[in-house]
Amino acid sequence: MPPFDTRVPAVLLRTDRNPFHHGTLGAVRTLGRAGVEVHLVADCAGSPVGRSRFVRRLHPPPAPHAGPDGIAATLRRVAAELARPAVLLPMDDATAVAVGALRTELAAAYLLPAASDLLPEHVADKAELAGVCTALDVPHPVTVVPDSAAQAAAAAGCLGLPVVAKWSRPWLLPPGTGLRSTVLVDTPRQARRLYERTREAGSPLLLQEFLPPGPDLDWFVHAYADHSGALVAGGTGRKLYSWPRGAGLTAVGVWSPNPRLWQLTARLVDELGYRGVLDLDFRRCARTGRYHLLDFNPRPGAQFRLFADTAGLDVVRALHLDLTHRPLPAGEPRPGRRFVVENYAPLTALRPAPDGRELAWHAPDDRVPGLAMWTLWSAHVSRRLSGRLRSAATPGRPGWR
Repeated sequence: MPPFDTRVPAVLLRTDRNPFHHGTLGAVRTLGRAGVEVHLVADCAGSPVGRSRFVRRLHPPPAPHAGPDGIAATLRRVAAELARPAVLLPMDDATAVAVGALRTELAAAYLLPAASDLLPEHVADKAELAGVCTALDVPHPVTVVPDSAAQAAAAAGCLGLPVVAKWSRPWLLPPGTGLRSTVLVDTPRQARRLYERTREAGSPLLLQEFLPPGPDLDWFVHAYADHSGALVAGGTGRKLYSWPRGAGLTAVGVWSPNPRLWQLTARLVDELGYRGVLDLDFRRCARTGRYHLLDFNPRPGAQFRLFADTAGLDVVRALHLDLTHRPLPAGEPRPGRRFVVENYAPLTALRPAPDGRELAWHAPDDRVPGLAMWTLWSAHVSRRLSGRLRSAATPGRPGWR
């Protein structure tokens, strides 16, 4: 691995308050191990990532649900404290969208990928992504954006139950409402009731054709598109196990070379003029064999460390090297390598992995976050179980006898 320009720090930005955001820990570690000074702007109260020895400094995050102005004010404060240019890396959709909109304002203090032909919000927004796919002839599940509760109920029936219901801008969902970014809807009535919560959700509801999951059907692509648009890091992987099952994050993934999917990603990046880190989710239709793009995340995916090649290059390291004008090493892929999130797949984490494995939390050179995660996870599971028991024991609630 060529030397990094360690004079240039990295600022990781996240407003998502999920304490189990293991992708942030992966980014902290991969840059810290390379000798880069890592500054983390996030709410780390009770989060294991704040315990990593590779975090140089924690900075107070923007206020919850801060808009671009609030995020800009926070980043200006951090820049003033650093007093030197830094590589800026958004770690969730909300910050990726905000940084895209603030690019001109931030350019004096932060190193950012070359300007893209589109703003990140155009692909992060689930409804807009459907239009992008249609315009570029990229397979995408049939999608309807209803404009009334009645239309939502009718569309659910027409698409063929069950259907997938998504909020177009899930980062706007307020906490404590019980609303989830994606749910499977089994009846027209469910679709109607979801639509009736649109104002509360903060963005439009969309209904999408359901492509059933199955073995070898769920795929993802992580890549870094450099200033010329070339994909210079990352790879294609299969989701072996998800949490929640069938529609959640990757709990176990494997590096599986797929030239067809890589070429589709390269075409998409080229036609969009996209630059920077990206994380795409695909589902292959078992009937047609076509890969349908489900999500385009304009930032690192949580399992990006799966794609660390023989030279140690991953998409986050590629970003720092590229933006500081350092050469990227020519490593080889590591097919068969696995990524395991221990709290979602503990037994898999204990099984042998002859082709190599990356654990989301445990690391021999950074043990404290892994230990802290298990303490936090045990408390989280206990609260969930207690809540279910109280619900089942309350008269008038489902499950009471």
